[in-house]
Amino acid sequence: MAESRPTSQTQFANESTAASPSNSPAPEILLELVDDDGVTIGTAEKLSAHQQPGRLHRAFSVFLFDRQGRLLLQRRALSKYHSPGVWSNTCCGHPYPDEPPFVAAARRTAEELGAAPALLCEAGTVRYDLPDAASGLIEREWNHLFVGLITAPLDPDPEEVDDTRFVTAQELKDLEAQKPFSVWFRTVFEAALPGIREIAGRDW
Repeated sequence: MAESRPTSQTQFANESTAASPSNSPAPEILLELVDDDGVTIGTAEKLSAHQQPGRLHRAFSVFLFDRQGRLLLQRRALSKYHSPGVWSNTCCGHPYPDEPPFVAAARRTAEELGAAPALLCEAGTVRYDLPDAASGLIEREWNHLFVGLITAPLDPDPEEVDDTRFVTAQELKDLEAQKPFSVWFRTVFEAALPGIREIAGRDW
């Protein structure tokens, strides 16, 4: 069962938080493992952490809106090994070990979409265990939620993003009824709703 933990802290994204780390290729991607209280206990390689039975690790999910209050969705690239070609929230991913989740969220949004958030606010955390039948992988995550605004033109990385779309609340419902979404989308969306409504209004 998902457990949402709201927080009132607000931060603003800027160029320094969105900056990428060194471009030197790493031999493997490490995730930060956590215990049931969200306390860091070690690291694990990314793919192994998502293979059954999975290992609880730190993640983040971002929900960005335009000035009209529409949510920016992305369709994940078909080349991705996990949940390819499905619609999901603006951006999601994993901090590097010891990287603050806020910094990771701003950085990864800029990397995937070619535009940094104009505003980024913490919106709590949610923990879940969600198997993905299509891939056989599992999402066992302690997920830090962020909501905010995006005003710059998008320039998505085709290795990460196949398509983007801004939607109203009703258009999101219609799209969910027609197209496949990531296994985690509805869980993180509902957990982030209080923060979403502060940013985008009560229509959400």
